[in-house]
Amino acid sequence: METLDLLERAYPGRRVELKRDIFRKALALFNEQGIEATTIEMIRAECQTSVGAIYHHFGNKEGLVAALFFTALDDQAQLRERYLAEADNTQAGVYALVQSYVDWVDSQPEWARFQYHARFAVTRGPFKEELVARNKTRNGQLRDWLVGAAGAESLRRLPAELLPSLMIGPAESYCRAWLSGRVNNRPGYYRDALAEAAWRSVSGEEVHVSDEPIAESGVLR
Repeated sequence: METLDLLERAYPGRRVELKRDIFRKALALFNEQGIEATTIEMIRAECQTSVGAIYHHFGNKEGLVAALFFTALDDQAQLRERYLAEADNTQAGVYALVQSYVDWVDSQPEWARFQYHARFAVTRGPFKEELVARNKTRNGQLRDWLVGAAGAESLRRLPAELLPSLMIGPAESYCRAWLSGRVNNRPGYYRDALAEAAWRSVSGEEVHVSDEPIAESGVLR
């Protein structure tokens, strides 16, 4: 149901019902079989449609992978924008960035799992320039928001290209571990701790994260 909800947000209406169905079946196959092993014929059989219909919507397999990837990226960005709209200073903005990322992965694990696996394929495929352009625009807008907000003095001392890694790196690492089954607690369990750690890493404050949740859950392996 989560997958369907995301697709209905991105592609509403009955006229694109087949496109949503292709997306849904392709997403499941890519996650179950792997992107390389999944063929258009396998997707066609799951959708009970024609190869021509798939090519009509996406051009080829690379186009379908990229369309899925950008759909996930756009949905993730929309959630981040909603969180940022409620932030009134840089600290709140960093929290919004991290918490929106964690909440999206927590609520959309299949999309997040695909997104991680597909990134390499998209960066090496015919849509790599589009990804570069999207990332440049998105990161630029985010950087402008953060350094322009109240309390941004500490961020201006850091290289702009380093900020995304400092802020999202720990959250991304934990989310990947959860999706791969290496840790037990959902990312949302640590959303506040991850947000605080991100803020302290860019603000210059001493990092202090209580070890109580770790002791209780035993998630470190």
